[in-house]
Amino acid sequence: MSTFVRAFGRVGLLSFGGPAAQIALMHEELVDRRKWLTEQEFLRALSLCMLLPGPEAMQLATYAGWRLRGTTGGLIAGLLFVIPGAMLIALLAWGYVVFGQLSWVQAAFLGVKAAVISVVLQALYRMSQKALKGRADYALAAGAFIALFAFGLPFPIIIAAAGAWGYLTSKTENSPSLPSVTAPPRSLHTLLLWGSLWLAPVALVWALDHAFLMQIALFFSKLAVVTFGGAYAVLAYMSQTVVQDFGWITTGEMIDALGLAETTPGPLILVTEFVAFLAGYAQGGLVMALCATVLALWVTFTPCFLWIFLAGPFIDRLESRPRLSAALKGITAAVVGVILNLSVWFLIHVLFADVGAWGALPVPDLGTLNWNAVMLSVLAAYLLLRLKLPLPLVLAYTAGAALALNAL
Repeated sequence: MSTFVRAFGRVGLLSFGGPAAQIALMHEELVDRRKWLTEQEFLRALSLCMLLPGPEAMQLATYAGWRLRGTTGGLIAGLLFVIPGAMLIALLAWGYVVFGQLSWVQAAFLGVKAAVISVVLQALYRMSQKALKGRADYALAAGAFIALFAFGLPFPIIIAAAGAWGYLTSKTENSPSLPSVTAPPRSLHTLLLWGSLWLAPVALVWALDHAFLMQIALFFSKLAVVTFGGAYAVLAYMSQTVVQDFGWITTGEMIDALGLAETTPGPLILVTEFVAFLAGYAQGGLVMALCATVLALWVTFTPCFLWIFLAGPFIDRLESRPRLSAALKGITAAVVGVILNLSVWFLIHVLFADVGAWGALPVPDLGTLNWNAVMLSVLAAYLLLRLKLPLPLVLAYTAGAALALNAL
């Protein structure tokens, strides 16, 4: 077990750079180095995790642990993937609310934001390379982008429509020779146990009749259900809700949240922890911030264990259901459009000081272009995309450059 803990501890501590880098790290550790999973087992597991809501890299680690050591192994692997980053995010969030308004801290964050633009563009490129193989895929991606950027349609509707399109237009039928999929005997037990664990704090907050914490519990529980395609795909929906609908944080703080999440290991969806901390701090100081943080983490990640422990026994049947795979393909194509929307949204809000709106369409004031942000964005793109430097190093360079520009 010590070797098992060391292997997944290494994955958790080194999992910088988003899901693509994290999946590559797990492949190196579990398939190439340890030989614990075969290539086919790893790819089947990844397909399942992409189909499920939630952070696919964290769920992949959980599945690998479950496959190797049962439920205990799944818990250890999943927690080791999340806990290091969650602890760092908590410290960064506290530092942000205490020191974040200082001019030099704001200047450093401008460099972080500039690097985030390149990170999101890199994720867009990687996803498009894998997901867009034909005209239908490009059409789904374009439709998702227009629906979000121009019309502000809800993210879950876009994902559901893309999945339905992929399923209904599939030219391959499921094989009638295969036996019907029957639930393993412990499926109901798993559903009741982990469903109860997920909803227990929600019920407690409801009993206490605390309006703000109830909003936190319900919103982040909803995110745990609709986060198909990983954190990048849901950030636009999340940002719109926490900034415009709830008013918990500002647009600038939302961009800072993503930038700080990029500096830590673990799933990028840990940005929810940062948002909950800031919202709680504004509501009632440090104690409320910690309550909101713990609650957000619980309702965000407990469902991940539920999905894996419930769906894991079915994984070998996924590839024999072509129409289900086609639905996943449609969702993945739409996610490219969602990430493009996120890229444009971040680009506008980082490069321009004032951004208005025409309906759902963001309209920047061209006279408020920040030339420091432009130069830092170009520098970040060169370091990350051209020189291919590690993300933590790029963030350090761009933050240092931003401080230098501020001093000048």
